[in-house]
Amino acid sequence: MNGSVGIRSIGVCVPENEVTNAQLVERFDTSDAWMRERLGIVSRRVAGPDELTSDLALGAFEDACKRAGVEPGSIDLLICCTSTPDHMIPAVATMILHKAQIHGVPGFDVNAGGCAGGLFALDVGHKYMQSGQYGRVAVVVADTVAQLNDPDDRTQHAIFGDGAACYLLEHCSDSPGIGRTLLGTDPDRYYTALIERLPVEGQLNRFSGANVTRMDGRGVKDFALSVVPGLVHRVIESAGVTLDDVKLIVTHQANPTLIRQLIELLGQPGDKAVIVADRLGNTSGSSVVIALAEAERTGRLSPGDAVLLLGFGAGMSYGGTVVHWCGSENFPQREW
Repeated sequence: MNGSVGIRSIGVCVPENEVTNAQLVERFDTSDAWMRERLGIVSRRVAGPDELTSDLALGAFEDACKRAGVEPGSIDLLICCTSTPDHMIPAVATMILHKAQIHGVPGFDVNAGGCAGGLFALDVGHKYMQSGQYGRVAVVVADTVAQLNDPDDRTQHAIFGDGAACYLLEHCSDSPGIGRTLLGTDPDRYYTALIERLPVEGQLNRFSGANVTRMDGRGVKDFALSVVPGLVHRVIESAGVTLDDVKLIVTHQANPTLIRQLIELLGQPGDKAVIVADRLGNTSGSSVVIALAEAERTGRLSPGDAVLLLGFGAGMSYGGTVVHWCGSENFPQREW
């Protein structure tokens, strides 16, 4: 192992296209009041017809590099976590490198099953950094899940948005940085949330056909409120801190109402929550990363603060870690 690893910067990219509650009311038998009260969402961002996962991923990657003041070509490895790739093969990571015109840098994809990806991907990048082989790793989490909404499901259209975020990881000093990540999967809940590929009559190719989200909303809620609290206590114990020591709790943005219920169940004050889903919707794996970026950019995180990160989603899979936030002084000047 090669010392601590910290998050040098976070980049974010969401589509410009905003879909408001009023627009959904025009399309579906629903109401603005229902979406605000039941979900806590007032708008979401949805990719346009020509806007691909790799486009959002590239934007997040370049934003992370800009915020860190480093050249995109200075990375040693690029990892992309997605469940909505531009193509089945090659990896979206390859397309990001292509669009950024970066050569001589390896890249690969991770599919962590959607909403838990923000934690699974961070753990993958962390472990590559700990190997000592890499000095700067970009971990991009990107999805265009709104494209998978069932055309007739008003709830899915109310919940999901598209987005991307990028952790830029570097070795850090005088800080624990990213703590141990605890991961879990409950395969008995496989069908709680999934992307189903609809069969095409007469087509033998099992990879053909439209992909559509199937979700048991009540099952997701029950999972979050029954399983995630146990994860939290294990993560906190592993990190050697208490919940009171944690400045913020940044969780997957399933919906603001569920986030507030989870924080209350943990016995923590509501102002420890970070919420972006009210205006961006549930952007799958990138949502927890976008929320973490929001906390940093609005001054809610300072160097030395401990923040609890939580992800949960299809699988049903879940993960959590405690990150000690680093400042620029924690990252030694990189020698070339």
